[in-house]
Amino acid sequence: MNKKIMTIVGARPQFIKAAPVSFEISERNGLEEVLVHTGQHFDDAMSGIFFRELGLPQPNFNLGISNMAHGDMIGSMLIELTKVIGSVRPDMVLVYGDTNSTLAGALAARKCNIPVAHVEGGLRNYDLSIPEDTNRVLTDRISDIIFYSTNVAFKNLEIEGFLNFPVKIYRTDDLLTDAIKLFKKYAKEPTSLIKRPYILATIHRESNTSSDSLKIIINALNLISKDCNIYFPCHYRTKKAIKDLDLSLSGNIHCVEPLGYLEMLYAIENSKFVITDSGGLQREAYLFNKKSLLLMGYTPWEELVDGGYSMTSEINSKKIASNYFDMNSKNVDFSTEIYGSGKGAKKIVDVLFEVLNEV
Repeated sequence: MNKKIMTIVGARPQFIKAAPVSFEISERNGLEEVLVHTGQHFDDAMSGIFFRELGLPQPNFNLGISNMAHGDMIGSMLIELTKVIGSVRPDMVLVYGDTNSTLAGALAARKCNIPVAHVEGGLRNYDLSIPEDTNRVLTDRISDIIFYSTNVAFKNLEIEGFLNFPVKIYRTDDLLTDAIKLFKKYAKEPTSLIKRPYILATIHRESNTSSDSLKIIINALNLISKDCNIYFPCHYRTKKAIKDLDLSLSGNIHCVEPLGYLEMLYAIENSKFVITDSGGLQREAYLFNKKSLLLMGYTPWEELVDGGYSMTSEINSKKIASNYFDMNSKNVDFSTEIYGSGKGAKKIVDVLFEVLNEV
């Protein structure tokens, strides 16, 4: 009888990471995947398009839970996921990253006495005011298996005592490397793309779309746009905040609709530089040999900063602009494979298969 792995996803980064693992599970005799979409990213541009573009099977369950305060969302997800887990009775629950869906999935599994595997464990901002950091810490603490991909992540787990806990810890390649290796050849040019050269910019974090922070960031982008055009696929929350705050964008900032994953791959590959508050895009920029500026004071992907591939920035207009010019002038060697060679999914499924078939 096949062993059932329930994969719980809810947001764009998780769809991308889950795709290579889902493909690997589908080719492994003795394993079966049940895919649950919490609905955290609910609209077609942020959700449905990824299942179509990445060739992921349609979810077995779509809970449709979105547009709530963090506590309400996690609570609602916990209730509904507990029902789904109770009906399916999987042998393992697999969660990714650091979203509300991640924590709710791990909690629901734990309450149902189902083992939990966490992909992308060990990451820390060491700032529990950041919702994602709370989700990371709690999910790691209640997991049976933690997959990590960097030396920094392992060090964090070691410092926090995880080596003394009854948890299995495994290193894998970063799944974004797997995803880019799989999908790069299918990248497609967005119809909204502007003429090169351009800087690719994204802003989506709640902390950066508040009034004060967003005003500062837009002022900085207006300054930077004097040096180079900025291509700005705009998250819906960010677009609404810009409108509500009546912020003015320079004529050299081209604000467009959000991109599908394959379009984003094309936009990254053809950009000259990336400015973002996304840890995923920060890594994708590196994987496409692009320097980046992170609109946060700290990143759990410290190796990118240490290697000179990226720089963090406090939210200050002049500082953001000066950091961009500093990074843009640097010569960087991208020959090192920090995140592996694209075998993360195979390593993860090898471990899950072995653990689930232990006698």
